[in-house]
Parts: sequence; C-alpha cells; structure tokens
Amino acid sequence: MAMLKSYCSSACLRGFGFPVRRFNADDGNKRSSYWKPPQAAVIPDIHLPMRSFEVKNRTSTDDIKCLRLITAIKTPYLPDGRFDIEAYDGLVNAQIENGVEGIIVGGTTGEGQLMTWDEHIMLIGHTINCFGGKIKVVGNTGSNSTREAIRGSEQGFAVGMHAALHINPYYGKTSMDGLVSHFDGVLSMGPTIIYNVPSRSGQDIPPHVIQTLSHNSNLAGVKECVGNNRIKQYTDDRIVVWSGNDDQCHDARWGYGATGVISVTSNLVPGLMRELMFGGENSTLNSKVMPLVDWLFQEPNPIGLNTALAQLGVVRPVFRLPYVPLPVEKRIEFVNLVKGIGREHFVGEKDVQVLDDDDFILVGRY
Repeated sequence: MAMLKSYCSSACLRGFGFPVRRFNADDGNKRSSYWKPPQAAVIPDIHLPMRSFEVKNRTSTDDIKCLRLITAIKTPYLPDGRFDIEAYDGLVNAQIENGVEGIIVGGTTGEGQLMTWDEHIMLIGHTINCFGGKIKVVGNTGSNSTREAIRGSEQGFAVGMHAALHINPYYGKTSMDGLVSHFDGVLSMGPTIIYNVPSRSGQDIPPHVIQTLSHNSNLAGVKECVGNNRIKQYTDDRIVVWSGNDDQCHDARWGYGATGVISVTSNLVPGLMRELMFGGENSTLNSKVMPLVDWLFQEPNPIGLNTALAQLGVVRPVFRLPYVPLPVEKRIEFVNLVKGIGREHFVGEKDVQVLDDDDFILVGRY
C-alpha cells in the first residue's frame, strides 16, 4: 500500500509539471527535477480571450453609429423550451436578405430576461459565428447589477459580439451619480448602446447623464423610447440616437434627426422597415405599416410578435412563461392585417393561419 501511494503521488505531480523532489539517501542532498510535456502540446504566447484587445475591439464604435435599421431579434423555442436554433437562423437570414444592418440578441424582444447567462452568451456566440460577417451583432448584456453587466459584456465581447446594449439598473433604482458610475463601468468593455425605456426599467435616463457619458469613445449612442422631442435634444448635441418606438420611428428618422430605429416590427416586415429608414420620407408607407405596429403592441412586447411569427409558420407556437399568446380574436385580426399589407412583405413562405388555443405550448420549466 505504501508503494502504491508513493507511485500515485509522484506520477500525478509529474503529469501537472510540478517539481518532484527526490532525496539521495546516501548524502542527504536534495535535488529537484521537472517533467516537461511534449513540445507539440505547448501553445506559445497563450492569452485569455476575455483580455484580448484584438477580440474586444474588432469593431469600432463608428461602425455601430452608422447603422440605420437594427432588429431586436426574436428567440424561438422547441417544445421542451430549449432554443430552436434552426428557426432562429432562418429569422436572422431573413433579416440579412432584406437589408437589415444589425440585430440585438437577447434583448427584451428576444426574451433575454428569461435566459440564463449561459444561454445568453451561447446565443451571442452562435450568432457571431454564423452571421457576424454579414450583419452587426449587438448583445444585450445589461443588468441591474453592475458586476453582472460587466461580466456579461466581457464574455459577450470575448465570443466576438460587435457591441453591447445596456439598460439602466432596474427595480432597485439608483441615483443619477450611480447611473453615471454604472455606465462608466460597462462602457470600458467596448462599443455600447445605452437603452432608455422608463416604462420597463422604472427610471428615466435624463439627457444630462448621457451628455456626461458622451465623452467616452465607446458610447455608440442611445436607444431612446421617451419620444421624438428627447431624440431632438440628442441630435442637436450630435449624440447618435435610435428610436426605440416603431410607431414614431419614421418621423424620428426624417423629422428629428434619429440615425434610425431599433425595431420589433422588422422581425415581420424587414423590407418595409428598411424602406422607411432608407427611402426618404414616406408617409404613405408609414400609414400602411402603422396598423401592424398598433396590433403588435396592444399587449406588452413580445407577446404580439411571438403570436404573429407562430401564425406565419416561421417559429413553433411555443411560449416560455410568463408570456402567453394573444386571444383568438386578435389572432384573426393578424391574419387580416397580413392579407391587407400583402403576404409577400412578411417573413416566411407558409400561408398565414389562425392557430387554435390547443396549438400553443406554454413552458414553465425548461
């Protein structure tokens, strides 16, 4: 037994490159020898990706500032509640084919609030790996905890995302100085869009906070949901801003100086939303799209979008709770909206249909 213990001790230590101390029984002198692994197993100049300047800054802030149409992409699910990656890839491809320039991964629309951090970073990494050369990938790595926001952003940039989206700390609100300190912490990680949506976070990010942060070279701009007058304040100060309200984005773009929109509706009609952002002022097209926008937001996002995409046949009718589909009368309204606007403008190739209540799967444990 003593011999076995001795063998295990020295063999295990050698395997990890630790010094193995031997004693000469005759003269008592100590000698140290080190086991070295084969050279083929040695990787020279190894570094941690999270600390890599090249990875973290592969996209400049200016590359993000010029984006006009960014889609807050939906995350589809399998019947057991896991991600449906095949359907997700189809959604992203539809955005690329219709000229969308960027996507938000795991935002409110993508239900990042229902994801674990592992799921979150995996989906960002998958999106970058498959589509990062064709579209800008902005990972929602915000949190009400500065520590988690920094760590999530560090991991997101490590897997290659082009920029981060950050909301202000929600529920446990902080002071104005606290907001500045929070965003200072996350801005150090890389190109960042700050997201102001008081209806969800419970606290407005006032212009003087953004102006204080505007000197940071990593601030790409603001996704602003307060309204077009606020947008005008930022554009007058030469701060890049995207409308966060689909119902106001046309006027924000052509009347108030917004760079573009971070859109929910473009999940469904990316070509029409691109035309609204790139084709010049077009009140006729805007009026054509508005009934769809109104329908989408009659209940909190992404309830309407999830219902719509399921009825278009591009995702399975699976909901992670607490989200549930719109009632059947609203589902019938959507079918009529699609026929009125034209099925050819919507993503997917299947005929739109009214789903029954029993067609939907609600998943509480996944």
